[in-house]
Amino acid sequence: MEREEPGAPVMAARRRWNPARPFRDGEAVDAWPALPVAQWDATRNTVHLWSQVVGKTRLALTPMQNHWWNVPLYVNSVGLTTSLLPVGSRGGLEVIFDFVDHELRLRLTDGRRRHLQLAPRSVADFYAEYLRKLAELDVDVVLKPMPTEIPDAVPSRLTRTTRRTTRLP
Repeated sequence: MEREEPGAPVMAARRRWNPARPFRDGEAVDAWPALPVAQWDATRNTVHLWSQVVGKTRLALTPMQNHWWNVPLYVNSVGLTTSLLPVGSRGGLEVIFDFVDHELRLRLTDGRRRHLQLAPRSVADFYAEYLRKLAELDVDVVLKPMPTEIPDAVPSRLTRTTRRTTRLP
């Protein structure tokens, strides 16, 4: 096998395909937009707390599995999803964070749906509206309001600080 000398140009035909850095006309192109954390820190923190509220729904409605495999949210084509959660004999519930259309979608297998706008609001307001939407769908669930693994956490129903959210490109 032929070895290249240090500093020698790499031939385009010999480059490995990296989907994060596709090539156009032989030059690497950045496929992802820049996401400077300082500009969307408040959005990240708010979405983190909102996702904990939705995650606690998954925790409450699914049977416990080792290593907490019943708890995570999954990445889908528009954001995050709980996947299908059992709601008794009536079928299932799926909750989707749609970061493209900026809404939270709640869908039951019987066809009923509700949604919340993902817009600047306090965690307490999000929590209250989320519980109202679950009640409208006759989903009876008790959520533990205390966020986990966050220093100085405040129960979701009491977090009245409105956090700025930013629409990402």
